[in-house]
Formats: sequence, structure tokens, C-alpha cells
Amino acid sequence: MKILVLQGPNLNLLGLKSSQSGKKLTLDKLNKEMRRHVRNTHVELKILQTHKQYIALNFIQRNRNQADGLVLIPTSWARYDWTLAETLKLVKLPTSIVYFDDPYDFSTPEKDSILSNVASQSFTGTPIETCIEALDHIIGLCSD
Repeated sequence: MKILVLQGPNLNLLGLKSSQSGKKLTLDKLNKEMRRHVRNTHVELKILQTHKQYIALNFIQRNRNQADGLVLIPTSWARYDWTLAETLKLVKLPTSIVYFDDPYDFSTPEKDSILSNVASQSFTGTPIETCIEALDHIIGLCSD
């Protein structure tokens, strides 16, 4: 089973954002925890972090036929990116969307998201726990 993980704008600055609260969490550590979670299973993760919309869209479109699901951490794309919303509707890939709580949030909570109606399910919380919950949701959907 292949699951795409798409991480939106400024997520590479997760370490900077988290250090302001005294709880240091980098994007690298988050990715390692997600990989550790699926280690020794039949799940393969393909992870991409980008600021550029066209790269994100290409990632989804080029991998849609080989992927079983998508975990999306949209950050600011959740508020304004109608092209991403349209792409997710068109490809019909089971999608878990992740939003972070304070102090890790990136200013677009689930309630302000334009992507809620294209998600299989949305999750909000702390980065590691919420991403793992979103992964498990996709794994559960694809295992049925």
C-alpha cells in the first residue's frame, strides 16, 4: 500500500514555530515518526514538502494511480487554494487532512478550510499524534 504525504507551505519551519513554545519539533522528526509508525508493515510512504502549488498538484496527479491514499497538511492552502480542492475532487483519492493546534498551528484551522468537503476525514491536534491518526485512518480505509 502506498500513501502520499503532502506537506504545504512553511512546514519546513515547524522547528522554528515549535521552538517559540519551548517544545522543539522539526519536520524531519515528524517524518521519521510517521515512517517509524509504518515500519515493518505493508505501507510505503512517499513524502513531499513544498511551497509551490504546481509542484503539489503534479505530485498528486502523477502519483494518483499508484497511491492508495493521501495525508495532506495544507497549512495556508487550506484557506485559499481552490485548484488544490478541485484536484482532490477530481482524483478521488482517499484523503486525510491534518491541521495543527497551538503552538504548532499555521493560521488556518479546520473551521476556516475550503478543503473540508474533499477530505475523507479531517484531524486536528499535535503534529505527531495527529499525522499518525490520519495515516491510520487512510490505512483503515484502504484495508477494507
